[in-house]
Amino acid sequence: MYKSKENFEIQKKLTVIIVFLFLIKLTAWYYTNSVAILTDTLEYTINVISGFIGLYSLYLSAKPKDKNHPYGHGKVEFLSATIEGTLMVVSSFVIIYEAINNLKHPHELKQLDYGIYLVGLTGVINYVVGHYSIKNGKKNNSLALIATGNHMQSDTYATLGIVIGLILIYFTHYAWIDSVVAFVFALIIIVSGYKILRSSIAGIMDEADDELLEKMVGYCQAKRRENWIDLHNLRFIKYGGTLHLDCHLTIPWYFNIHEGHLEVDELEKIVKNNFGDSVEIMVHTDGCLDFSCKICSKQECPVRKHEFVRTIEWTIENISLDNKHRIEK
Repeated sequence: MYKSKENFEIQKKLTVIIVFLFLIKLTAWYYTNSVAILTDTLEYTINVISGFIGLYSLYLSAKPKDKNHPYGHGKVEFLSATIEGTLMVVSSFVIIYEAINNLKHPHELKQLDYGIYLVGLTGVINYVVGHYSIKNGKKNNSLALIATGNHMQSDTYATLGIVIGLILIYFTHYAWIDSVVAFVFALIIIVSGYKILRSSIAGIMDEADDELLEKMVGYCQAKRRENWIDLHNLRFIKYGGTLHLDCHLTIPWYFNIHEGHLEVDELEKIVKNNFGDSVEIMVHTDGCLDFSCKICSKQECPVRKHEFVRTIEWTIENISLDNKHRIEK
């Protein structure tokens, strides 16, 4: 819950900065009459809208669980990112239209030096703030913050292109460069918007996150206890800044409830030490079977029926399977 509130406070700051940068871009367009700056400003309108959508989504995400939302409200972040990615792609086609129209009917450019300074300033601020947003989004598992940061940084790269284009126009007086820069800018936005859409849809569909699974496998493998005969059917589900993990842990069948619970506690401790308190864990314990002896390295087992052969190393592939591991004949 703490991280959800932290994400909300970060997004509030980002939204204020985004509105401020939008006003600077609007001023730059007013002074220059450049279609490249105009399209940059129009695209940044999406940042403003997305900033407020992201703010609202994080406000909902920070709300505690209730009767109607037993897993919390974190999924709303995926919807927020989907809207932002869609708006980015749509705005890019508007920019392409404006660029083509400007080639046919060129606008008179003026006071490009003011435009270069103002747009360049927004680019620097965008990159720094975008990096801050992505860093905190990854730390707190917030797709909304990551989407906002990616959007801001993609704007930085586009702004760099616009500044270079304006400098070329300033010295060469070739007005058509203005439209070319706008067109390239639109292509960058399409790519960034697609990436955001892809990530958000993956979250909505509960697509497996290989990066998370790889970290989890590495931690469990490194801290593996001899009573953990097997680990399987492991899954992560993201709900905004909260991760839900469930898995099956095979332990000696003769353990009583208290002993089994201690093993589960140790597994939970490993997960929380590496992923923080934003992880909710559900562990189902399985009792070992006869075929488990061959993969069990427990030294003092009073009921062993087969010699130990080898330990099966846990991987992303086998730890996600829903059947117990065994050595095939």
